[in-house]
Amino acid sequence: MTNIVERVVGDLLVRLDRLLCVGFGDCIEAAPALWEFDADGVVTFREPLSEIDRERVIRSCEVCPVDALTVIDASGQVVVG
Repeated sequence: MTNIVERVVGDLLVRLDRLLCVGFGDCIEAAPALWEFDADGVVTFREPLSEIDRERVIRSCEVCPVDALTVIDASGQVVVG
């Protein structure tokens, strides 16, 4: 698995840096429909992705204490990160 994983969620590009993730799980608590732990205890995208509210996606990335999550909007502007 690569260290940088990206998914398009609605009109947002969400980027996960697996090397930075230390598995606190704050993002999972904020958006369990989007995130889950893998076998190594690192956060990963839930597959398949369910419908999820845009603000919940942003909030789940904002709460990451190690800035492993980045959100980029359709215009290319970084919303979180």
